[in-house]
Amino acid sequence: MATLLVLGAGESGIGAARLAKAKGYEVFVSDYGMIPQEQKDVLEAEQIPFEEGSHDVAPKDAAIVVKSPGIPDTVPIIQQLKQNGSKIYSEIEFASLYTNAKIIAITGTNGKTTTTKLIHHLLTQSGINAGLAGNIGISFAKEVLEKEYDWYVLEISSFQLDDIETFHPNISLILNITPDHLDRYEYSIEKYADSKFRIIENLTEEDIFIYGEDDKVTREAVASKTIVPQAVPFTNDFLKGETLAIPFNGNTYTFKNLPLKGPHNAWNMSAAILSALYAGISAEAIQKALPSFVGEPHRLQEVAVLDGITYVNDSKATNVEAALFALQSFKKPIIWIAGGTDKGNDYTPLIDIVKENVKALVCLGVDNEKLKKNFSEIIPMEETQSMKEAIQLAKKHASDQDIILLSPACASFDLFKNYMARGDEFIQEVKEL
Repeated sequence: MATLLVLGAGESGIGAARLAKAKGYEVFVSDYGMIPQEQKDVLEAEQIPFEEGSHDVAPKDAAIVVKSPGIPDTVPIIQQLKQNGSKIYSEIEFASLYTNAKIIAITGTNGKTTTTKLIHHLLTQSGINAGLAGNIGISFAKEVLEKEYDWYVLEISSFQLDDIETFHPNISLILNITPDHLDRYEYSIEKYADSKFRIIENLTEEDIFIYGEDDKVTREAVASKTIVPQAVPFTNDFLKGETLAIPFNGNTYTFKNLPLKGPHNAWNMSAAILSALYAGISAEAIQKALPSFVGEPHRLQEVAVLDGITYVNDSKATNVEAALFALQSFKKPIIWIAGGTDKGNDYTPLIDIVKENVKALVCLGVDNEKLKKNFSEIIPMEETQSMKEAIQLAKKHASDQDIILLSPACASFDLFKNYMARGDEFIQEVKEL
């Protein structure tokens, strides 16, 4: 019986451990941090041995290792396992070995979750038996173990793609590639792009590759690489007023009553509609399904309108490009709440839109020096490490018809557990005003 080591006891790790046990592996789970009791209960119920707080007991000669996407290759245990000849897989790779379902895989710096959920919505509303999993927070391995689907719609991060070998979607999407997580890629946008493009490395001429042509890094990468699958670009030019005109197989189909607003969402919807068309869904069925889609929490989520001021939660904007989309989405003056854990951000793309749309900036983070350096001479600035105070400071600068926008452009880990906790606290503090 082969030994399989799972590194990391999060959602993907627990799913991989359960699937591996079901497939006859001798499984061990090791987490350098402390494992939540809920996860321990699952492992104990499945009689899967584990350790927490170290990797001391983990078998260093495991035949296969399924590692959390949050663990970089530079950590000592990964180096040791590689030296010992272990195969290092992502959970996405491992789970894909045990399903014959067709797969739509979505990656990109921004818009992945919205696009993934919309594709899944279009498929399921059209009667297709489709599962939803991946970086969206649902273990692909768990879904493969517990259910049988004809299609999977998977959100895939670059970290997950770094550890694939045979992963082979039928339809792959790259929405955009902008600087993010560069600390994992030697601060090289080229290496980050190469990671994203691994999503098509096993595709054949029968497969489909949908990509954002207006995105410079993606477009240049497509031009420089040998692309084996059928390449299908999409562009902002598909947006015609309040409708989307989507070319497909020599025809152009017009879609109206669109569920999402903003230019970035037109981009996401174009990608999703093309995916559904190539999956065999009719234009009529797509149009019928579109209006009932509900956007994701923490992404341009209107929380309340109080005294004429609109409060918008965009906590999921954890990089500069996502914040740019948000700042471009409103015609009214914005008081912008930003800051957090910087991931090698370059704020210069925001300078023009800040000059045009932003009345004041409230920095919410432990280290705000980079934000201050870029914007202190452009607009009034405030600084705090409290969400309650951030909202009060923003109110001080706001007038009737203004927008108070939480769109951090940074990760959340300096002050919050994750972007969801940050957004939830924003919502709660607004409700208490």
